[in-house]
Amino acid sequence: MNPGWTLGWTWAKKEVIWSMVGAQTTEQGDCSKFKGNIPHCCKKVPTVVDLLPGVPYNQQFTNCCKGGVVSAWGQDPTQSISAFQVSVGLAGTSNKTVKLPKNFTLLAPGPGYTCGPAKIVPPTNFLTPDRRRKTQALTRKNPSCCLSLSSFYNETITPCPHCACGCQNKKNCVKNDAKILSMVGVHTPKKDNEPLMQCTHHMCPIRVHWHVKNNYKDYWRVKIAVTNFNYRMNYSLWSLAIQHPNLNNVTQVFSFNYKPLVPYGSINDTGMFYGMKYFNDLLMEAGAKGNIQSEVLLQKNQDTFTFKQGWAFPHKVYFNGDECMLPPPDSYPFLPNSAPASLLTFKALIFSLLLLLALL
Repeated sequence: MNPGWTLGWTWAKKEVIWSMVGAQTTEQGDCSKFKGNIPHCCKKVPTVVDLLPGVPYNQQFTNCCKGGVVSAWGQDPTQSISAFQVSVGLAGTSNKTVKLPKNFTLLAPGPGYTCGPAKIVPPTNFLTPDRRRKTQALTRKNPSCCLSLSSFYNETITPCPHCACGCQNKKNCVKNDAKILSMVGVHTPKKDNEPLMQCTHHMCPIRVHWHVKNNYKDYWRVKIAVTNFNYRMNYSLWSLAIQHPNLNNVTQVFSFNYKPLVPYGSINDTGMFYGMKYFNDLLMEAGAKGNIQSEVLLQKNQDTFTFKQGWAFPHKVYFNGDECMLPPPDSYPFLPNSAPASLLTFKALIFSLLLLLALL
């Protein structure tokens, strides 16, 4: 019951929380040693609380945002679970380097609870749509793609996070006008698949850009662009999977093929985009031709449609099956909620003059 649960633990090493969805820590801690991207929390003993109902869509997670209030399972199973997602840094990426947190505590109105030690459980498995094959959750050192955002209602362009895909290739990257790019064979892949990356602040091989382009009475339009920054790799038969609540009402897709993905039957919020054969099913290596784009026309559901709180932007993006790094939720292009003061003053002046003329 109110004021809800509070969860805490102690990190085994010097881990940090890069980002969270569905919950937040009560304190950030001392993150002064980080430059550029700042972690959500750097405390050795973080304290986590649930988010309140009505938070922006890009901060939500399944079964989150109840203000920490959960029902008994027997009373209401749908309201008896709280969940959130944490992106952890400085923990390593193998079974030998990742260490279990310790000293879990769950506080709630009353005496609270001390939890037993954390246990290693079998990896999460996912069923394919035909339900005949299982795939296993994997750890990877860095993402291989990132998402940037923009909109017609805000001049701000939200870029991919700094070093979103790791900056280990920064020393060997090249600028897009470098002389080496004109050398014969520079685009030929190496046996070890070592990339030749264009120098960017995010250092991702692939960037997906989502632009909210137009707003009509019954429809709205989005432009999607995929850019390749690897000079030694082209992607044949590429695919792009996107999760967004309005993908349940796609009216038309231009330049890409589209197929809805409905793994749960009743939930239709995810779709797969892929290239048209002999037209754009090959994403070329970095350079003038290393870019593909399309536009999507979506019909509005007037009960749910809004440009507020980041609703117009994707919840998840995958390129060739790899999840892309999204920008922090608080950096999304926001919807202006008031007119400039000068405009309001001008309107007030016009209204006053009209009222004065009417009285005369």
